[in-house]
Amino acid sequence: MRIGAFEINEPVPDLQDPHALTMIRPWVDVGSVGSLALTRLERHFGATELGKLARPGNFLDFTRYRPVISMREGRRQITVPNSFINYAIREDGHDFLFLRLLEPHMFGEDYTDSIVELLKTFGVKRYALLGAMYDAVPHTRPLLVTGSMAGQDIRQRADAARVEQSTYEGPTTINYLVSNQLSELGIDTASVIVHLPQYAQLEEDFTGTARLLEVLQSFYGLPDHLIDYKKGEHQYQDLTKAMAQNPRLKPVIQQLERNYDARGTQGTKDEPSTLAPEVEDFLREMDQRFDAN
Repeated sequence: MRIGAFEINEPVPDLQDPHALTMIRPWVDVGSVGSLALTRLERHFGATELGKLARPGNFLDFTRYRPVISMREGRRQITVPNSFINYAIREDGHDFLFLRLLEPHMFGEDYTDSIVELLKTFGVKRYALLGAMYDAVPHTRPLLVTGSMAGQDIRQRADAARVEQSTYEGPTTINYLVSNQLSELGIDTASVIVHLPQYAQLEEDFTGTARLLEVLQSFYGLPDHLIDYKKGEHQYQDLTKAMAQNPRLKPVIQQLERNYDARGTQGTKDEPSTLAPEVEDFLREMDQRFDAN
């Protein structure tokens, strides 16, 4: 069965008022926070593949998303990058769609139109973009979370989970067209973005993943055991030890801590922080290293 650009597996499940949880690579998936959170949810709910792009090459540049060759039972197999849709049926409450999307390199409007068509077909009631971004924040403080919410119920739940209203302006992903179109259709939309320490740039940030799952727990009443705090605590403890060996980082972290603390005491959440020139230079250098990789 085809829905837009997606090939849907049959038999097609009958989903009850599903909510769609989405991650987009590489945009806003630093530290693999969105990917890791979706993996935990999919395993917990026993998710099943629903579909994928019928012709991913219509949207993806395979010189940037490389196919992978692997050996299985002595034979070479090639795995082509794709965007996948999984689903999970719950005994009570809303069912779930899990969207693992790659950011398109071409025909972005057709790509997003197909996503919207798919979500409409399955009667999605809420669409949430999940992920993380790097920011000038310290790893020694609770991680900040920002987002945008369209819908009274989800706004209240976001407030309870200490999600600040996003004031971001700047470059974005074409996939945000999905949120805009769904909002115009009266469907609740949300984005939940964890802010990670820019100087750390961990391949898998477990503290960020735990913080994102905290927010989702407030949305859906998820069990406590889904949130693994220990991995993140050990990871950031190791980071603290590593930072102690770098004299350039000590004043950077101290200023980031002061700026972080000022947000809560002076009501400066929406005002840009002022960083010392040497701190800005250091963070800019970290950005350049990240972009080079």
